[in-house]
Amino acid sequence: MTTPADDNPQVLSQIEVLESLAPAVEANLSLLTSIDKAWQPSDYLPDLSSPDWQDLLQSFRAPTAEMSDELLVVLVGDMVTEEALPNYAVSLNLIARDETGTSTGPWSKWLRGWTSEENRHGDLLNAFLRLTGRVDMRAVEITVHHLIANGFNPRTQPDVYAGLIYTAFQERATKISHARVGGLASDHGDPNLAKICGKIAADESRHEEFYTRMMGEVFERDPGRAVLVLKRMLRRVIAMPGRLMYDGKDPDLFEHFSTVAQRVGVYTAHDYAQIVEHLVRRWKIGTLAVTGAAAEAQETLCAQSERIASAAEAIQEKVKSLPPVSFSWIRGREA
Repeated sequence: MTTPADDNPQVLSQIEVLESLAPAVEANLSLLTSIDKAWQPSDYLPDLSSPDWQDLLQSFRAPTAEMSDELLVVLVGDMVTEEALPNYAVSLNLIARDETGTSTGPWSKWLRGWTSEENRHGDLLNAFLRLTGRVDMRAVEITVHHLIANGFNPRTQPDVYAGLIYTAFQERATKISHARVGGLASDHGDPNLAKICGKIAADESRHEEFYTRMMGEVFERDPGRAVLVLKRMLRRVIAMPGRLMYDGKDPDLFEHFSTVAQRVGVYTAHDYAQIVEHLVRRWKIGTLAVTGAAAEAQETLCAQSERIASAAEAIQEKVKSLPPVSFSWIRGREA
């Protein structure tokens, strides 16, 4: 798949480095689960074809009656983000560069396998929410429709490396978010949702490991440029994948969803700082042998998480002071 950026020598040389990673990608395809051993959404939902399906459904729905509106909002926001998978897969094909859609190259095999595993997340959360009867599914569906139609800009262009950095960051962020929702579900007495979120978080953990390892390989092969790309990515806040969500009513829906998520502790500014710290440490940024602008970037990156953390408390206090907002997802109730 060719793009206008392919005429840029810097882009072309980054592509060459990623192509050289093919053996490493192939060796890490084991981070995907074989389909015959993978979990499927129906494994965690009541069997509506069973003779006692009504009893199964009633038992499944009972714990959700006590779920708070705040937890419902966060769960819907996470689900909507997962459902926009088509946009993310298109973006990452800039790395796989699969022009036919059926390439047997390692990058293409990974991308298709990753997409197929991620696809189950939105399917399962969608079905869970539908069966609870606790949310306005049409409002949720409109939001998914808008998010996919609005597109997705991870702000990674023109650097191809940035796609790996972005995905490593986001996979860790979604792992944290799903795990925290699972913990809240357990606290609310819903073992079904707790188990569902645990399964999804485990997938995200494997996916995070792949992208983190591959970007680690890039830092070994091309440290100077990789450091500069990482600095550019972290110079401003990493764009969240669901930031263009819209329900047809609230133009600031993502900000309002994020506020609720921070308020209940699902994903906070402190988590953002900790992810930056984790990646800088995992990629051994402080020990890279670089000079010039890359050395300056290295110094900046090693102090980046501390700077973000110092602002996190103020952000958290501001979030606590914000008034509740009406969400169409929960039939106009405030959270």
